[in-house]
Amino acid sequence: MRSPSIPAAVLPLSLLVAGCAPRSADPEPQPSPPACSDADTAGCVVTSDKPRDREPAVPEADAKALVAGNTTFALDLYRRVSSWSSNLIYSPYSVSSALAMTYAGARGETEAQMSRALRFTLPQERLHPAFNALGLALASRGKGAGGQDGEGFRLNVANALWGQVGSSFAPSFLDVLAESYGAGLHVVDFAQAPDEARGIINGWVADRTEDRIKDILPEGAIQPVTRLVLTNAVYFNAAWQFPFDEDDTAPGDFTLVDGSAVSVPMMSNSAQVRHGEGDDFEALELPYDGGELSMVLVLPSAGAGGARFLEIQPEWLEGVFASLETRSVTMTLPRFKFESSLDLVDPLVQLGMPLAFTGLADFSGIDAQGGLFITDVVHKAFISVNEAGTEAAAATGLVIGETSAPEPATIRFDRPFLFFIRDTATGAILFIGRVMEPSR
Repeated sequence: MRSPSIPAAVLPLSLLVAGCAPRSADPEPQPSPPACSDADTAGCVVTSDKPRDREPAVPEADAKALVAGNTTFALDLYRRVSSWSSNLIYSPYSVSSALAMTYAGARGETEAQMSRALRFTLPQERLHPAFNALGLALASRGKGAGGQDGEGFRLNVANALWGQVGSSFAPSFLDVLAESYGAGLHVVDFAQAPDEARGIINGWVADRTEDRIKDILPEGAIQPVTRLVLTNAVYFNAAWQFPFDEDDTAPGDFTLVDGSAVSVPMMSNSAQVRHGEGDDFEALELPYDGGELSMVLVLPSAGAGGARFLEIQPEWLEGVFASLETRSVTMTLPRFKFESSLDLVDPLVQLGMPLAFTGLADFSGIDAQGGLFITDVVHKAFISVNEAGTEAAAATGLVIGETSAPEPATIRFDRPFLFFIRDTATGAILFIGRVMEPSR
């Protein structure tokens, strides 16, 4: 019997808040605002008259440069949010997308610092179309594939801006966000109704992550002189291409960093999947239904030490991906489910963009009157991995000739490991995480 529970669902959200003021009280969640386009009415949405560019002309070199830069930033960020003993899940794609929207309005030294910290190697006029092309490619994934609940595969990305009633935002800024991110400007009243504004934004986030991420804005994040909030939400839900059978799940020991062991539900399976090895790792790639995205799990060698969980170099990760080849694999993997909540201001300052968080920031490309700076960057993510999958997914398989098949492999994820959810065609890493203790 298959369980209808979630096989792999990952939900992150990145949030940037511009402005400063005293803290506000905790609001009740608000319903989604009615559809309207009045710029002077809170709850309405104002958009550029330019439609999203559905066929951006992006050279292959630009697409590769964007993914390479985003990957380097993802690992730079990992080193700064990594703590030795805890589970971790976050979406570097979500963080990069939210910051890229803000970057569209950065100028001068603020722009220069952000480009270096975020590893944006393309000029603005090429960067945003490249983000657009990547976003459209991701939106096309999973057609006909299954999700965990029989409703189908989901990889949904949503962007939005939230601006103060009566503010004047640069039309060129709104044009970039409309054309490359499909984002409109939601009008709210931060000054007179900060609690209501926070509730509306939290409701928007919950709606677009199927209620997995609630109250993304903590108390005090919205302040009376807040001017602008930018949000990016990603919801991912997919069935395994080769689902685990619940009848094969049994208690097993998982060895923690300190050498002690905990008993956790360990799933087992055998399938033709991609497996790799190196001097200090063993890796396994588990495809999702449809074969367009996969989870790559990396088990550092027992003698690799704790450094591998604190620092990942791009060259090492590229070696992990390059080592993967199809073979028959018997695997054991713990069920796990947890969430992470990260405050990214200090890590981003450490990465080299301190000016954006001070009164000297130059976001004149957003509002020529000046005065905007970032006060908060909040990120939340959730992941749940277990056996469930659809029968259709179970029927999908890889076919290889016997003469070319490598020797069968066995891999047990019974000690701390890393995982990466990535898009196969582009190589874009959507989520990074590590499991230090599955039972937490």
